[in-house]
Amino acid sequence: MVRMVRNPSWFVKMSTIDQLIKHSQQNELISRKLFEIETEILACQSSHSLLTRLFELIAEKFQLTDSCLLVVEPLPVNFLINGIMHSQWHKKFAKSISQSALEQIHPERTPVLANELTSYRAILPKPLIQAAGSLAFLPLVIEQKLIGSLVFADKNPNRYVPGLGTFHLEQLAVKVSLCLSNVMMREHLEYMANYDRLTGVANRRLMESAISNELIRQQRYNVPFSILFIDCNKFKQINDTYGHDCGDKVLSYVATQLQELIRENDQCFRYAGDEFVITLASQTYQEALLASKRLTTFFEQNPMPYEGKLLPVTISCGVAASDGKNTMDELLKNADKQLYLHKKVYSQ
Repeated sequence: MVRMVRNPSWFVKMSTIDQLIKHSQQNELISRKLFEIETEILACQSSHSLLTRLFELIAEKFQLTDSCLLVVEPLPVNFLINGIMHSQWHKKFAKSISQSALEQIHPERTPVLANELTSYRAILPKPLIQAAGSLAFLPLVIEQKLIGSLVFADKNPNRYVPGLGTFHLEQLAVKVSLCLSNVMMREHLEYMANYDRLTGVANRRLMESAISNELIRQQRYNVPFSILFIDCNKFKQINDTYGHDCGDKVLSYVATQLQELIRENDQCFRYAGDEFVITLASQTYQEALLASKRLTTFFEQNPMPYEGKLLPVTISCGVAASDGKNTMDELLKNADKQLYLHKKVYSQ
């Protein structure tokens, strides 16, 4: 009887082929998951929705222990992430980092894997670092500038080991950077179209839309609606005495204080020059008068700090309430008349 002798090299070859097939299948699965993520984030219309959805999908598809976003502040780019640094989302998922610290993480702007985590404890959220066994850092580059890092954490210390391949992570970092750049540019264009660059408040275009919507709401639900027409007292005199740079600071100061003083569902707009309009949702004429008094009193009692001095900055307010039949132009005209009367009293 002939005895069969198995060639050990045959088994080695088969084992190698099996490993290659398994590796290929794993890569295909990862690529498919990344494609699904890319498809969804491409549809996002804002940086906030993009990042929110991105973290949801990453956690869902790759079963991460935790994740966060490190963002340089201030951003070294020519446009902005619309409110992300001050949102509830940011408080939960993001953390500010210095440019130098970020450059230390990504000296070559490539993904970094780590399972020795001591050096990262000071820059990452405490809950994340306490639960992490290993970390992956993905650089975000916009306008050729390093602006942040996506951080993926896993409790398994062997998941992100230095020396492992980072091809898929590099792909994800590039695609997220491109998508984020696109939505940030869109937000920038929308901001330029709808907000005053000097003061940061909404402009006349948004004001007209807001008043129109409030008038429709009043007609439909019979709720009161009022507006305040505001300007700065002796603004020309301030410009002539202290210069236009000071005048710009006065406008910014007034706008900032107005926004902080009004309710969350009220809105402040720059109308023109030193004039502002505030919409008071569901406020009667008497309630609007009280709001007007509160605002004028605040500025009388709080002069603006300027070059080591306190510069008196006061405002005049005109109040108008819609009767449900007013057009927007009529409402603004009525408020402007009241403003004129207020200024006459103030100037006496």
